[in-house]
Amino acid sequence: MTTLTVPATLPPVQGKAGIGGALRAEWTKIRTVRSTLWSLVAMAGISIGLMSLIAWATMHRWARFEPREKANLTQHPLEIVLARPVFVCQLVVAVLGVMVISAEYTTGMIRSTLQAQPRRLTILAAKIAVFAVLMLVVGELLSFAAFFVGKQIIAGHIPVSLGDAGVTRSVIGAGLYLAVLGLFSLAFGAILRHTAGAITTVLGLILIVSNLTGLLPDSWGHHINAWMPTNAGLLILQPHQAPDDLLSPWQGLAVFSGWTVLLLAVAAVLFKKRDA
Repeated sequence: MTTLTVPATLPPVQGKAGIGGALRAEWTKIRTVRSTLWSLVAMAGISIGLMSLIAWATMHRWARFEPREKANLTQHPLEIVLARPVFVCQLVVAVLGVMVISAEYTTGMIRSTLQAQPRRLTILAAKIAVFAVLMLVVGELLSFAAFFVGKQIIAGHIPVSLGDAGVTRSVIGAGLYLAVLGLFSLAFGAILRHTAGAITTVLGLILIVSNLTGLLPDSWGHHINAWMPTNAGLLILQPHQAPDDLLSPWQGLAVFSGWTVLLLAVAAVLFKKRDA
């Protein structure tokens, strides 16, 4: 019969479960989940593939456009190569941002996470930091890739360069917008803790509520519409401020960031107080 020998003393603890360990754990989780990979593939397909198709189709029909339409496209080249793909990409980012945290509640993994690291704010801070860096890097890479690919497609009829006024800021701002939107969606996922409900809420704000506020009458309606989160944030994609815009591009991104910080603060309070 074999006898199991147990050491008299356990080996000393190496390090502690701090923010470094939490960051590594969150990075491991986010990069090993299939939904993350497929979401990033979808973003690349939309920002580069779909944009290229739309730009090619637009240039192919160039001779059929009226002079007024040609002038409008020439004055707003980023509408083709940047604004349209970002508008569709944001739907993917919103879903991914929600699922970064809501999926753990759906599967029950959040209980294991809290057992491994009882400091709840440390966990939430790690999730926010890892996802923010991921979306910022991916967003900027896709923004510049979409710009350079689209630039080559439309070059025969619409010249555009990073040296043009406001263009570099718009391309960089597209990546910043997607990163902020990801955190905005993550906050709703943490607050609602239900994947379908949080996704419905975020997409409803982006696609429905933000547009409906434009129907409100008088100047107060104009102000409400301008200060809606994504309406303000999307101003960063415009190379030039329109005459009727109440906010400048950077002010718009700041307003969107402010909404996001507020929601993340609410999420932090609820994450700390509620049971898993």
